[in-house]
Amino acid sequence: MTFYVDREAELFLENNGKFDLDSVTALVIKAVMASEKCGHETQINIVLTDDANIKQLNFEARGIDKPTDVLSFPALSFKTAANFAEVKDNITNFDLESGELLLGDIIISVEKVREQATAYGHSLKREYAFLLTHSLLHLLGHDHDTEDEASIMEEKQETILNEIGIFR
Repeated sequence: MTFYVDREAELFLENNGKFDLDSVTALVIKAVMASEKCGHETQINIVLTDDANIKQLNFEARGIDKPTDVLSFPALSFKTAANFAEVKDNITNFDLESGELLLGDIIISVEKVREQATAYGHSLKREYAFLLTHSLLHLLGHDHDTEDEASIMEEKQETILNEIGIFR
């Protein structure tokens, strides 16, 4: 597993000694991939940014002119969420040097992490892990457009976070 974290915004998450960002990121990615039965080594890009930048990206990608907490840009197209048989035979889905499955990009607003952790009464670590889990599920083809889809995603998110000991 390879993940790259581009720290565009001031990284208050580590500066306050709250948690080790790379360790939590690796823990969450491993847990999501295990939960979704991904049999491949994976590669993911994560950008930590501010509200101004994510607002611009949100407008460009979705036509919504306001900041959001997280954006997901999947590299893969699943007909059925997390059905890795659909992507295994296409060489363009893999990094040619490492052989890792290219999952896509995640953009997280560090300002929203701080704001939402305070609003929901939990730690920065928990909010970051939640947003990362949520976005990883999107990269694997899950969505929450319907009540049933939302219920499935919510259950998966809570199960994954509870299994790795990151509670509300």
